[in-house]
Amino acid sequence: MSHQIFSLQPFPSEESLVDLKIAGNISRHNNQLTINYQLVGELAPVEIPSPIDTPARKHELWQDTCFEFFIGIKDSQQYWEFNLSPSRNWNIYRFHGYRQGMQEETAFTSLPFSVENQSDSLELSLNVDLEKIISPEQLIDVAITTVIKQKDGKITYWALVHPGEKADFHIRDSFIIRL
Repeated sequence: MSHQIFSLQPFPSEESLVDLKIAGNISRHNNQLTINYQLVGELAPVEIPSPIDTPARKHELWQDTCFEFFIGIKDSQQYWEFNLSPSRNWNIYRFHGYRQGMQEETAFTSLPFSVENQSDSLELSLNVDLEKIISPEQLIDVAITTVIKQKDGKITYWALVHPGEKADFHIRDSFIIRL
């Protein structure tokens, strides 16, 4: 079992949300991937979609506050993007190379995760079996990211690292957690 604690940083030119912190942990046991995000701080200016009763697969969740992670198979260009909205809507996309061949990953028909929204924190937890897309023997590289949209429309991009000249979660050099 592999377990790591993480802390995300805003893209360097986007320091306006200094009263926020995004941290959490990720683990993989056999092929069960568990990820927990915690957004803490001054949440009043943050646009947080309200949870809905029947979560569904939705496109372009990254246009609003969205928790994301990317999984790449070690020594392969293929990767997946997981999008988790505080509304509990979700999506997973498969790519065959850097921003190439984007397709909805149909191996998953649902992606249940929990969301707890308090006045000073938002917690999101997912436990997913990767068996449908990755074998347990394959090592994976993971990038953990979050898009934060403020009520004034400003968007900031948070990640473990920002290796590009602009915020770009797809850059493989940002997949720095190995599980």
